[in-house]
Amino acid sequence: MNSWVSSANGHPDFSIGNLPLGVFSVAGGKRRTGVAIGDQIYDLQVALQAGLFTGVAEEVATAAVGGSLNGFFARSRHERKALRDCLTALLAEGSTQIQEQQRLGEALLVPTSNCQLHVPARIQDYTDFYVGIHHAENVGKLFRPDSPLMPNYKHVPIGYHGRASTIIASGQAFVRPSGQIKLPDSELPIYSPSRRLDYELEVGLWIGSGNEMGEPIDIRDAREHIAGLCLLNDWSARDIQAWEYQPLGPFLSKSFASTISPWVVMAEALEPFRCAQPLRPLGDPSPLPYLYDEEDQNSGAFDIKLEVLMLTSRMREEDAAPFRLSLSNTLNMYFTFAQLVAHHTVNGCQLNPGDFFGTGTLSGPTPESLGSLLEMTEGGKHPVTLPNGETRIFLEDGDEIILKARCEREGVGSIGFGECRAIVLPARKRHL
Repeated sequence: MNSWVSSANGHPDFSIGNLPLGVFSVAGGKRRTGVAIGDQIYDLQVALQAGLFTGVAEEVATAAVGGSLNGFFARSRHERKALRDCLTALLAEGSTQIQEQQRLGEALLVPTSNCQLHVPARIQDYTDFYVGIHHAENVGKLFRPDSPLMPNYKHVPIGYHGRASTIIASGQAFVRPSGQIKLPDSELPIYSPSRRLDYELEVGLWIGSGNEMGEPIDIRDAREHIAGLCLLNDWSARDIQAWEYQPLGPFLSKSFASTISPWVVMAEALEPFRCAQPLRPLGDPSPLPYLYDEEDQNSGAFDIKLEVLMLTSRMREEDAAPFRLSLSNTLNMYFTFAQLVAHHTVNGCQLNPGDFFGTGTLSGPTPESLGSLLEMTEGGKHPVTLPNGETRIFLEDGDEIILKARCEREGVGSIGFGECRAIVLPARKRHL
């Protein structure tokens, strides 16, 4: 299907087959809800005021505007789909309302280049999982060469509660964190800026309608509670993490910044790219009954290609293109998205619209598909060499990491997630 918005036709990310939602502002103005279409943003509030929506679509659009998608997420999947269907009809090449929409001009269609994009919802709770099995094995080998995975790993989706307040939108720089680190040749820790700053290639999940406290979400119903996906870079200070993580896990090593792509790629847009969850290796345990659903195993995974690129200060000065560090895929998840939702609520935990999950680092099985510098350098032993001769063990000030994701299928076309990027700023000096 083509769109009357010409830049959408053949667009690698935001064709009419995608229509992700997000929050934007222009020139410091109020935050507004929009839909990415080609190189434009379709302003939902303007469309609503112009009477372009009716019925359920109008009700859901009303819930979506106002600078946050929480109200939209709270609606049922059927209701969210009604808005998507209406948007598809409005933006299609043969829409009966083309002239009316075109008369609205840039009030309705705003060039993305003129906009600032924001975190699309108020995130009350953020949980980061650890379901990238190749990453878990690679990291485990650094500490436990003979037994890299802990005994519980293949039975239970491992996760921890992260810090929602420091989740930032793509394009926002962040300050190198400082904290306690313990150097190998010292018995006591020191206070220092992190010397082993890393990125993590992850996918984020947005919770739609939630559940009542004490009422677990059944694995068979979990899809209904998944609103959409985005990219996530869960920045990690490996040296702070190594000193603090025992016995309760990550704390300050993760809470200083997590960058997300600002567009929510809706679950309905991802339907054509569903596929079977990869079979577990022979001898691996089957999921416990509350985590097992045949339909989820047959179609609960997504075929999403993931890419990591780096741009250093020197590369920017030389006007060089970003260098690709790795390529991976969401098929490297050991558990499905639905299993994450079911497990999170099995104890009665309440999820709310706009809650956010991270998958954990989604490395692949080959050196070209690793999702962190910790893995690429084997804990700092082998530097990565960039095309201009620079080397990296961990991130330096001025480095920029760019994550991208794309779904492609013959006969369907492609949709993308947009970029998830951020630059590392120097640590702030403190007089202690």
